Amino acid sequence: MDAQVTETPEPPRFAGWGERPARGLGSDGPGPPRVPPHRWGWRRWAALGIAGFLLGGAGTGWAVYTKLNGNIHTDSATERELRKWESERPPAGPPNAVNVLLLGSDSRTGGNSRYGRSSGQRSDTTMLLHLAADRKSATAVSIPRDLVVSVPHCKHPDATETEPRTTRFNEAFALGGAACTIRTVEELTGIRIDHYLIIDFVGFKKMVDAVDGVEICLTRPVHDREAELSLPAGRQTLHGEAALGFVRARKSLGNGSDTQRMQRQQDFLGALVKKVQSNGVLLNPTRLYPVLDAATSSLTTDAALASLKGLYELVRSTRSIPTGRVQFMTVPRREYRYDPNRDELLQPDAGRLFGQLHRDLPVTVKPPPGTGEEPVRAGGGAPPGRAAGPPSPSPSSGPAFPGTTAEHGICE
Repeated sequence: MDAQVTETPEPPRFAGWGERPARGLGSDGPGPPRVPPHRWGWRRWAALGIAGFLLGGAGTGWAVYTKLNGNIHTDSATERELRKWESERPPAGPPNAVNVLLLGSDSRTGGNSRYGRSSGQRSDTTMLLHLAADRKSATAVSIPRDLVVSVPHCKHPDATETEPRTTRFNEAFALGGAACTIRTVEELTGIRIDHYLIIDFVGFKKMVDAVDGVEICLTRPVHDREAELSLPAGRQTLHGEAALGFVRARKSLGNGSDTQRMQRQQDFLGALVKKVQSNGVLLNPTRLYPVLDAATSSLTTDAALASLKGLYELVRSTRSIPTGRVQFMTVPRREYRYDPNRDELLQPDAGRLFGQLHRDLPVTVKPPPGTGEEPVRAGGGAPPGRAAGPPSPSPSSGPAFPGTTAEHGICE
């Protein structure tokens, strides 16, 4: 919602309000009929009432804009740190293509303290979101927290510099915050990060509540004390606290691996996107306000997005993307050769994916075998006339990677 300053319209100039009444028909000559003096009063008050209403609306709109705009936290320190390493960063991609790093922080400060103690914060969830230049597709790639990566020189919160090291991916955030994570992702992928967004536990819960919950389906009951989660089997709608427990749970759902947790997070975010689009939230100011208030109240971002105008323009450019072309996948990886509890990139698949995204070329998500779904190409949709099952996509659709779309709901 761009800020608009509503100018107070000049009140209608009725006869008898600051000027002589017009001459009427008859002996007074041509012109509009003379307005009886006893009717001048209510017209004057009506005009004043309209002017007051317009002024009041402008004031309310400005108050709402100011509140939402003030919710956003700007991380200027990250930008200053990135400027120091500009010569080492990848070149920008094609014009109008945008790469946003989405960071879910597990900080235990402030309202997050109820989730336990921690000596610092790590990137609990990290996704690289690529928005195609034509805004016909969006691709979100999850980066596993246990992926073994090379972390460059980074500036620690105490102002000391850390040495380059090979370690788990989510250590980068603990070592040097968003700047260190961005540089690690750029070194890993060769893709320049244009913007970043950090949201914490509280912010996530507010977002889910703002859309009145997200529907999921469970084949069996779940009881996870660590994630503060207790759910029955079956179809149900999750709100704030339960939704957070659902995406954070690791030991009680699936096989306890981070791989399945990432898949669950992708499915949940896809369902969230689908609900926002299907309910017309982005086109309804009354419904959009609580979503914006929730999203901005626990958000930290770069200066270019640290305003309601910047965020709105980014969201507005994506609202016409069909849910079938909002793709989710995980970076191709395999078990780390020196530690089965860690991951490493699977090459050449990972390099092929990063190259396609860097050049803004199409990629395809390939549904799990046996689902009967068709592969979906970013920017092109599912190829027509294909048989059921996951056949190989045509060469023009780009390389295929396991994944899903926002169109494929958790309960479908």
